[in-house]
Amino acid sequence: MKTYRLWAAYYDRIFPFARSWGAVVREQLLDPLLPNCTTVCDLACGTGTTAMELAQLGLRVYAVDLSPTMCEITRRKVRRTRPPITVIQADMRSFRLPEPVDLITCEFDAINHVPHKQDLARVAHAAARALKPGGHFYFDANNLLAFQEVWPLTWRHELPGVVIVSHGRYDAERERAYNLAEFFIRHGKLWERHLERIEQVCWNQKEIRAALREAGFESVRAHDAARFFPPGSMIDRGHRTIYLARKNRAA
Repeated sequence: MKTYRLWAAYYDRIFPFARSWGAVVREQLLDPLLPNCTTVCDLACGTGTTAMELAQLGLRVYAVDLSPTMCEITRRKVRRTRPPITVIQADMRSFRLPEPVDLITCEFDAINHVPHKQDLARVAHAAARALKPGGHFYFDANNLLAFQEVWPLTWRHELPGVVIVSHGRYDAERERAYNLAEFFIRHGKLWERHLERIEQVCWNQKEIRAALREAGFESVRAHDAARFFPPGSMIDRGHRTIYLARKNRAA
């Protein structure tokens, strides 16, 4: 999997705000649930930031990601401090855990990364299978408005020894967006250019709710993500929705 190979290597330095934002949202939406949780899966765990924070709360964590690079970065963090985290390389559409968990988290629009629009149902079923009865699935998704207003913008990130220029567009006919990132990496006096393409699928809230209900989730709460971002951020009202779904207690 080439996607998120180079992004993974620089992710923590490019998006340092993601850690504070994720913690704020979890504090407001998940804190009431955590006293009843002992096990959690961080699905599409990325570089392991959320998994590490959940482990610090005394939870046993399964960190799952499809990207080998992301998994290796997470494993390096785990080796340094030895928290109760098991890293699993797997696809969110078909992942399986050694045991059912109380909570699944899937942050930072990771769920939009599945290859096909119909894959949402597969993710919902895989999450339901991994949860205990009454367990919760917590995730966020980019909406159409974000793909129309944010993804076409051009971004430039500068780090020591690397410059990243990213730009994208939304394909309304295919209901998906893409981002093409150009990495200019310095080696001595020379610079190497690399390309990495990321695609995301768009669903509306009705489609997401229908997929969750069909997979056995009996309660779905939705929150506009803009309320959790500071003023002046790029996440405006309608760009992203945060979902908290509860699996049927009788399942």
